[in-house]
Amino acid sequence: MTVLAHVVPPDPNLALILKVLPALVVILITAAICGRLAQMVMQPRVLGEMVAGVLLGPTFFGWLFPEAQAVLFPREVRPVLYVLSTIGLTLYMFLVGAGLDHGARTPGEVRKASALAAAGIVPSLLLGFGAALLLHDMLSRPDVSPFQFALFVGGALSLTAFPMLARILYERGLENSPIGRLTLVAASIDDALAWCLLAVLSAMHLGSGPTGALPTIALTAVFAVVMLKVVAPALRPLGRTVARTGRLGATGMYVVMLVPLTAGWLTDWIGVYSVFGGFFAGLAMPRDPAFRQALHGRMMEVVSTLLLPTFFTFSGLNTHLGGLAGGAMLLAFGLILLAGFCGKYFGCSLAMRGLGFGWRESYAVGALMNARGLMILIFINIGLAQGMITDELFAMLVLVAVITTAGALPLYKLALPQRLEGVTKVAEPPELVRSNPL
Repeated sequence: MTVLAHVVPPDPNLALILKVLPALVVILITAAICGRLAQMVMQPRVLGEMVAGVLLGPTFFGWLFPEAQAVLFPREVRPVLYVLSTIGLTLYMFLVGAGLDHGARTPGEVRKASALAAAGIVPSLLLGFGAALLLHDMLSRPDVSPFQFALFVGGALSLTAFPMLARILYERGLENSPIGRLTLVAASIDDALAWCLLAVLSAMHLGSGPTGALPTIALTAVFAVVMLKVVAPALRPLGRTVARTGRLGATGMYVVMLVPLTAGWLTDWIGVYSVFGGFFAGLAMPRDPAFRQALHGRMMEVVSTLLLPTFFTFSGLNTHLGGLAGGAMLLAFGLILLAGFCGKYFGCSLAMRGLGFGWRESYAVGALMNARGLMILIFINIGLAQGMITDELFAMLVLVAVITTAGALPLYKLALPQRLEGVTKVAEPPELVRSNPL
């Protein structure tokens, strides 16, 4: 055996696989356990998966068992996890974009939803901007201007976890009620605007100042126009075929996989991030309900069960909560959390009241819109990867994501118990909401 070991050199690819597979096994087991525990306490599964990622990071697992964590997640495994995470996020945002349906069903619904969206994004953006200006010297990288830093924090706090919001509304039978329709459309508008803001920030940060960022911004705009005006019409026959046959065949699957991955590669090349390409690829997909149902039925479970937990763990490996020790850091975290919570919760609640809803329904919507879930994690991971934020701010915003997501459903139930909801049942729920586990 010793002679053979010297004659036949070990295969480096096999050696890497033997390190990656155990890491994935532990990730999936931890995500499954934490997701189940979250459901047992009436929380969405995604919250447990987010916590699982933090637990596997340096703050808990790395603190209790540093040698075991070093063996399980060695340096050479982390790039593989990053690649899997990026593919997962690109495909996930593709499915989110493909599942959006902004068609109004009642007069004035789009106008009301736009008002609710503005009330959700503007106060959060302004309060986050102001808090970040106060904290720039403490939390920002030296090469990031106060304006960019403050705009990033404000943009992160203005996000809403659209998929989780959709899941809660479906489980309570409210997805087609007036409150459900308004909230879903408003949340999707908030997220779309936040992604546009991040695209501009990425272009400005990666370019040599605002002028150097103009080519990236221009190319991003051209990419969006091409996707929506050229690629989208070209894909409509595919939607009609799926609507006629009721299934998405092998050729169709090749198309729907190639489009988001190619779009992600192009946006990476442009200088923004692949999730933008995935999202616009989803917006370019056919809008036929049968197509969306077939698409999510084929892809969502694999993406959400395998790839997203990998992303949560990769985020957790970058989350150093030990850096938040000390009174100054805790005060800074409290200020950011307060700005994010008050901006969304009270902004959306007052907007709903102004639109004619009762106080209970208004506070219920404020609670739902305040959840940030997966969306803010994607947002801040891009910022960390591109050098726009520090590890300390990253850890703070991870905690904001966990706390606001955990508080959404209890605050909703406190404001609007089930006996007061006035549930509107429908025969067939929207396919994105039905298939999305977040």
